[in-house]
Amino acid sequence: MRYYLIAGEASGDLHASHLMHALQAADPEAEFRYYGGDLMTAVGGERVAHYRDLAYMGFIPVLLHLRTILRHKHRCQRDIVAWQPHALILVDYPGFNLGVARYIHRHTHIPIYYYISPKIWAWKEYRIRSIRRDVDELFSILPFEVEFFEGKHHYPIHYVGNPTQDEVVAFCSRYSESREQFARRNGLSNKPIIALLAGSRRQEIAANLPRMLRAVEAFPAYQVVIAGAPSLPMEVYEPYLLEAYGPNSQRQTQADRPQADESQTGRPQAKVIFDQTYPLLTHASAALVTSGTATLETALLRVPQVVCYYLSWGRLMSFLRRHVLKVKYISLVNLVAGREVVRELEADGMTVENVRRELASILPAESQARQAMLRGYEEVAQKLGEAGAPQRAAQIMVKLLRGK
Repeated sequence: MRYYLIAGEASGDLHASHLMHALQAADPEAEFRYYGGDLMTAVGGERVAHYRDLAYMGFIPVLLHLRTILRHKHRCQRDIVAWQPHALILVDYPGFNLGVARYIHRHTHIPIYYYISPKIWAWKEYRIRSIRRDVDELFSILPFEVEFFEGKHHYPIHYVGNPTQDEVVAFCSRYSESREQFARRNGLSNKPIIALLAGSRRQEIAANLPRMLRAVEAFPAYQVVIAGAPSLPMEVYEPYLLEAYGPNSQRQTQADRPQADESQTGRPQAKVIFDQTYPLLTHASAALVTSGTATLETALLRVPQVVCYYLSWGRLMSFLRRHVLKVKYISLVNLVAGREVVRELEADGMTVENVRRELASILPAESQARQAMLRGYEEVAQKLGEAGAPQRAAQIMVKLLRGK
């Protein structure tokens, strides 16, 4: 059967690629066409466009690139109709995907499956009307969504487990590199590591990375390693390294940066490495992480973290959190746990001083804050359930389609 998938960002590309593998196992004749990224491309099929052409976030960036986004949406809609897949599979990214779903529902009889349901429990709850009208089957990866969709809105969904659990379990089962080997391969020193995961979009990195870099200056006993976003080039990071460390921080990749590289101030410089987020976290003592899937990945890899999400309009965001948003937390770790497991510094609360204070509390190996966080991670892993989410979702999809 033919499957058309749409993933609009790095995490969606990852989850969609695993779903594609699972669909191939459940349906040996599966054919794919998609909007996605490099991981989906590695599985096979035909990519129509890369998600980097769609990954705009925030009101102003979206407004500035509205023509581009609309052009891709119209192109995507026409392409789906022309290809006539047996199913359209939407992966998160609701601003784009719900518009496509509306068009396809109106103009075709193609079944629409939503894998990784939109987070309307946080805000824009009114989108339940669009989902109810345009989506045939909704696949959830967060356990608390069952009560939200089925209990509150009487809309039946499939909870299939969380694919991040699968990805972490699979990685841990095959990864055996020692810390010394990892450091040597990437030109790192023997110091313990603080990992910075500043987001996958340019806007997130611009907002968060400069403050993260200033915060970790207070920890000279550690080396700082930045997880480079897979869809972005090194050039995106260079201005922030230059600002933090001066002229000595000119372009250097992970292969050509010496082990003891230091800035004019004498501080060890941060290093950017790409396509190694899980290995980096495996060997990190702690991490500063922007909100999103990365917070859950960090938790499942048992790395203490501080969640950092700065916004230039922080005071307004703080107001919205109190009066508009419908959730207590911004990190998936705390949302799954239903309580504060990790400290969240958001909007105008993400100051350099606050980040330093929270990071200092979880770095000592035997600190109470660190041990409490690690116990909370075990609780989160238990609530997510066993691995196998993509396989369960694929089996349900194929069964539904064959039943039709």
